[in-house]
Amino acid sequence: MLSNKNIIVTGSSSGIGLSITKALLKNKANVLGVSRRNPSLSNKNYHHIQFDLSNIETEYEKLSSVIKEKPIDGLISNAGTGKLDSLENFSPKQISEFINLNLNSHIIITRLLLPYFKTNKNGFLIYIGSEASYKVGKYGSIYSACKFGLRGFVKSIRIETSLNNIKVTQINPGIVKTPFYNNLKISPGTKYDEFIEPNDIANIVIEVLKMRSGSVIDEINLTSQKQVINFKSK
Repeated sequence: MLSNKNIIVTGSSSGIGLSITKALLKNKANVLGVSRRNPSLSNKNYHHIQFDLSNIETEYEKLSSVIKEKPIDGLISNAGTGKLDSLENFSPKQISEFINLNLNSHIIITRLLLPYFKTNKNGFLIYIGSEASYKVGKYGSIYSACKFGLRGFVKSIRIETSLNNIKVTQINPGIVKTPFYNNLKISPGTKYDEFIEPNDIANIVIEVLKMRSGSVIDEINLTSQKQVINFKSK
């Protein structure tokens, strides 16, 4: 079903994005991985696009020209970073860069692909959100603003594209065991039922893509069995 499909994965070099990329390649898809670093992947069906999504506005045409080289069947918009802190500890520049990566990049790359998908009346858009899309926590003002904004954007795009045979899904994982938390004030629990594995999300993506034509999973919220968060000492 996914064989020879051309799928863009943003943030493909590590964590959730890398697991999704590997799952797609296992299912014979062609992956165009968009990230700053080229992951250690030896697979003829993986094509890396070196790109800093936090500067997507200035490099929009570069990405546009790369994408036009081959037909695109879908997008898995995953790129993002995390920083949890009091609002006053963010500079205006940091706020702008953070929003560019965690919200604007999802919107702008969708803007790039949407006319193409609408014309062809086919395609899919999968967004990797967060549980921060629907609940807030301490020190998460900027991160939650991005994730709440993404969720609103996705819900609107879902309605806008439904008559164009474009499938739109958002997946909202809780705390996932990845390098994402290396520099944050929180981290996952250590036991197997206290965190989500990146492969859990990759498996969900594959199942979403294998849904029959005509059915769409709008949104999935995923958490660990025991929702444990460790707060790091300073």
